[in-house]
Amino acid sequence: MTIRIVSDSTCDLPAEVIRANNITIVPMYINVGAKTFRDGVDLSRQEFYEQLPAYSPHPTTAAPSPGLFRQVYEQLAAEGATEILSIHISIKLSAVVEMAAQGAKETRIIPVTVFDSRQLSMGTGFEVLAAAQAAAAGRSMSEIIAMLEEQISRTRTFAALDTLEFLRRSGRMNFAMAFLGSLLHIKPFLKMYNGSPTAERIRTQGKAMKRLVELLQEAAPLEKVALLHSRAADRAEALIKQVRHLLPAGEIILEEINPVLGAHLGPGVVGFSVISKKV
Repeated sequence: MTIRIVSDSTCDLPAEVIRANNITIVPMYINVGAKTFRDGVDLSRQEFYEQLPAYSPHPTTAAPSPGLFRQVYEQLAAEGATEILSIHISIKLSAVVEMAAQGAKETRIIPVTVFDSRQLSMGTGFEVLAAAQAAAAGRSMSEIIAMLEEQISRTRTFAALDTLEFLRRSGRMNFAMAFLGSLLHIKPFLKMYNGSPTAERIRTQGKAMKRLVELLQEAAPLEKVALLHSRAADRAEALIKQVRHLLPAGEIILEEINPVLGAHLGPGVVGFSVISKKV
């Protein structure tokens, strides 16, 4: 039995972790006018964020097609996989799960299980990594799924945005609300838990950073932590020093948010994906 793990480029796992754990990543698409880029293949994160404020029209994003997923699944079967687990960003945020599920339905030569991570960014990434490690250890599909369901109950992602402007540009929120937020200097604060995205309004960047620390404290003690940012590495590193006493021992992942999410959230985002320890 050889179970291979597939995800999409929004999972934000570092490239070296992907390679070391034999994970297959299907890139999302970023469209700028008539040009289409594969996330992480044709367009680097540095290039994307440098150009984002000036892009005209504003970038749109798209999920891979069912046909592409089918090709990926069949290639893994040709490489010796006997089962595939395909884990993707929450269906509340993207159509990727639906595209992967259709691709799985069209795949005849190998069983494919498509799993809604009910998370985003490294919230999904932690699930993908756990699944890959469990598969390498010889765990069955049902055992891996049960493990992921339990992990989801302990996983949270929360982030402070610098502005509402990019949510407005991407069409992900009402224009009047974006204008009101800008007028009042509101810093949108987004949270994701078990497939339910929620938001808070916070007036200043200082208060937003304080709220990040509060939520980190509420989730403690912590098993795993990833600190996420978009063109805000200095602020992220300063935050790590501030919350070091709350972080678990060992390496903490510091990762720039993928361009697909960045197109909607904009630069200046700082946040965490965390897994609380088992009680």
